[in-house]
Amino acid sequence: MIIQTAFLGDVILATPVMEKLHLVFPDARIDFLLRKGNEGLFVDHPFLNKIIIWDRRNNKYQNLLKILRMIRQNRYDLVINLHRFGSSGFITAFSKAARTIGFNKNPFSFCFSKSVKHDISGKNTQLHEIDRNLLLVSEYSDQNRIMPRLYPSEKDFIKISNLISGDYICVAPASVWFTKQFPKEKWIEFVRKVPAGIQICFIGAAGDKELCSEIIDESHCRFSFNFAGELSLLETAALMKNAKMNFVNDSAPMHIASSMNAPVSAIFCSTIPAYGFGPLSDTSFIFETEDVLDCRSCGLHGYMKCPENHFHCAYSIDTDKMIKAIGHLSMVNIEEQK
Repeated sequence: MIIQTAFLGDVILATPVMEKLHLVFPDARIDFLLRKGNEGLFVDHPFLNKIIIWDRRNNKYQNLLKILRMIRQNRYDLVINLHRFGSSGFITAFSKAARTIGFNKNPFSFCFSKSVKHDISGKNTQLHEIDRNLLLVSEYSDQNRIMPRLYPSEKDFIKISNLISGDYICVAPASVWFTKQFPKEKWIEFVRKVPAGIQICFIGAAGDKELCSEIIDESHCRFSFNFAGELSLLETAALMKNAKMNFVNDSAPMHIASSMNAPVSAIFCSTIPAYGFGPLSDTSFIFETEDVLDCRSCGLHGYMKCPENHFHCAYSIDTDKMIKAIGHLSMVNIEEQK
């Protein structure tokens, strides 16, 4: 069993562990414990045995104990916990599994069969979160990196082909955290510069629909589609796969793009790529402020408002350079134009 009960992006970044385990143990039954709302990532997954869903919003601890009882009955050979917080550590420690592995930052790590160091200091720019996650299963296989992967069905791709044809880009303008989200005014500025003939698909959750509509209306963008809240997670993945470019914040849509090896341009406002959560697609660009700011980064996850009340890390990002990514300019060319 693999445990990752954090946010959507964290679950996507856990899929390389599942891919690696399946590669090494092709006949093993693999279960995945995640929080309610993220299960849509694994609909009809080709080698996942069971999805265990923890509803954290209703009767959180009652549901936790119910899941623990079921897990103890399963007597897993191996439990791998990628989550670094107490709730998942409690499940791991008392799972009755033959072997348990997790990160040393988990408060229950002293009960695990093996704990692995999790370094997120930002000092090692080469170590991505998927590399940290794969360290948990390094004793079972080689050190070769495996990318995140999702499996949209043929039906998902057919639905997308019926919704849109021709050249298009995807824009995912929202984020859970304010300081991770490119400001609405900057998105409007960017959208107004998109070349004629390129359609724009706005994507996100149902709660993002209003923001997408405001950007469309205020930018006077004629060839745009507001798909926020209209597509499943795997349909969104299929849409991003065939986009000319995907413009995203440092948030879940960036990881969806990585899982499909879709072209992606990631905008980092308050956070920094050195933390190891950047894009992994073969064609990927990172856009961030060119100014040296003592306040950046202000935190790993960002905040609900800019602590300095200026949000300069976001407003100083050059949208002209973002536009050039639509033509898949190399990072060398983009750097030369700075």
